[in-house]
Amino acid sequence: VFISPDISICENCHKEMMSQPDRRFQYPFINCTNCGPRYTIVKFLPYDRKQTTMESFKMCEDCNTEFTNPLDRRYHAQPIACPVCGPQVSLSASRTGKAIKGGINKAASLIKEGKILAIKGLGGVHLICDARNYGAVRRLREIKERKTKPLALMARDIETIEKYALLSPEEKKMLLSARRPIILLKKKRGIKGIAPFLDEMAFMLPYTPLHYLLLEHLDLIVATSSNKKDAPIMKDEEEGIGELCDYILTHNRPIHMRADDSVLRVVDDKPLFLRRARGYVPYPQRVPQELRIPHQILALGGELKDTISLYKNGYVITSQFLGDLDEYQNYKYFKETIHHLTKLFEVKPKVVISDLHPDFHTTRYAQKSGLPHLQVQHHFAHVLAPLLEHKIPPQNKVLGVSLDGYGYGEDGLAWGGEFLLVDYSSYKRLAHFKYVPLPGGDLAAKQPWRMALSYLMDAFNSKLPKVNALEKVSKNKIKTIMSMIEQKVNSPLSSSCGRLFDAVSFLVGLSPLEVEFEAEAPMRLESTAQEGIKESYGFSIKGNLLPYQISFAQTIKSILQDLAKEIPVSFISAKFHNTLARVIVSIAEKTRKDYGIDTVVLVGGVFLNKKLLHGATNLLEQKHFKVLRTINYSPNDESISIGQIAYGLNKLKTRENL
Repeated sequence: VFISPDISICENCHKEMMSQPDRRFQYPFINCTNCGPRYTIVKFLPYDRKQTTMESFKMCEDCNTEFTNPLDRRYHAQPIACPVCGPQVSLSASRTGKAIKGGINKAASLIKEGKILAIKGLGGVHLICDARNYGAVRRLREIKERKTKPLALMARDIETIEKYALLSPEEKKMLLSARRPIILLKKKRGIKGIAPFLDEMAFMLPYTPLHYLLLEHLDLIVATSSNKKDAPIMKDEEEGIGELCDYILTHNRPIHMRADDSVLRVVDDKPLFLRRARGYVPYPQRVPQELRIPHQILALGGELKDTISLYKNGYVITSQFLGDLDEYQNYKYFKETIHHLTKLFEVKPKVVISDLHPDFHTTRYAQKSGLPHLQVQHHFAHVLAPLLEHKIPPQNKVLGVSLDGYGYGEDGLAWGGEFLLVDYSSYKRLAHFKYVPLPGGDLAAKQPWRMALSYLMDAFNSKLPKVNALEKVSKNKIKTIMSMIEQKVNSPLSSSCGRLFDAVSFLVGLSPLEVEFEAEAPMRLESTAQEGIKESYGFSIKGNLLPYQISFAQTIKSILQDLAKEIPVSFISAKFHNTLARVIVSIAEKTRKDYGIDTVVLVGGVFLNKKLLHGATNLLEQKHFKVLRTINYSPNDESISIGQIAYGLNKLKTRENL
């Protein structure tokens, strides 16, 4: 038995809500069997009203008549409600808790006045303000401690979005779909304070009746998650929402399982998920017939951008995005989700699977579970996820290109630029980005100038050329970091593609000294890249034995030469992206020659980069490679748990006794 994801209000319900003679005229909780809340209100299966958060609302006579009539659109619609018997909204001042009359209409007026409102929706609470009121946007950023990270927008209709963004037919179709994701769209004209330094803005359309009623009075609002920095989305006013806003528009239908908005891009007319949650979860994934087993599995994912996955009776169910588990509130959310989903789907796992990293919260959770415990290397799991999604047979081998910021390697080093020969049972590391030091360890991921220095020293040793970008860094700091690298002090080695992006973004003058959010430096670099450029930089593939090492020393030198010639940064960025695409094709051609492999899997958070994904895919297809990527899941660490399930299925299928 499965549960539908939460679905946007349908056309019929919308018409009724806007029709004055209808008994549900302007009722913000109107729904039917074709729309409304599902996953976020279900406590137990089977899916009956008494097993949801609607249990306390006793149906009135009219609702009951519809509910029991097989010919009615609301026949067995478990969340059925009306103004007489269903949930109600309430508006209050956040500081005093004083009730305010006027409900949704008054809330819209307050937003127009520049106030910040917390508004409870399907899977959590949004913080909302007028998108074109820069003072309100700036204050919202201060409250959320979010200086430059993009903010999501909710528009009344497609016409409003088209004033600010360029829309392809497929993007339009996905925006209007019943799942209603947030979609990153190319800017036509910017809005101050919404997505600084980037060429895209994030838009969604209203998906609850309440949103539609609110947007009768407004055409464009900021609608961002109501959470403190790095914590999960809040689901009710008891979680401290009052500290984040001026007023609270809430309702009395409880949210049982929180779920953030899903976020995606459209690349080559297919979704590329940055975050998979509301509207898509808990949609099941069928596994290949050859991998079906009678046992049940729990996979815990990695540590950052985590999800969990369950296997039962030929299907995988993957949770919503859970966030970074090094944040205590997210770890609590992770445990709540395991408890909820295993109970909901009656999963009693025979085995639990985690990442290879010994210190991840997921690894420790698995070790304490008392269950047989499998561990899967991070980048291997990345590659396995699309194999399972695309139902690739277990005997097939592929070249997995796994590019991200970090994954614990079998040698104990930080991997992230990996080329792996993969089937469901094992992998061979064919090539990787050359190891370079991470001066200061984790600090190197937050301060891109450190990685810029590391790559400069890799290319030039200690005789560094003049680099304009480094003038922002004190000479003492530069001297200290160079000394750390030379003496190998607190400078672990890494093959991370993400850190290479950081270095280049800083060297060309796009990245700040310290980033506010993960992938900020690479996103700025991608946003700047000029379209239609074919040129690329040199690189080298070194080594006679596997794994080959890919050196970017020549790339770094050439970028500095272009900067000295005052070549536009947009041109340099495009050449850098093309260089990485050429690296991928070069290793793919070597792999085809040596192993007869013509399927390439592109995975890892770096492939959220639209320009790199599109460019690499095009080049590979021109060389007659078959290219696979995740379609229904994110290529980032959200898909690690799916890859872990794939490994576990094959392991249990081929070896019954662990």
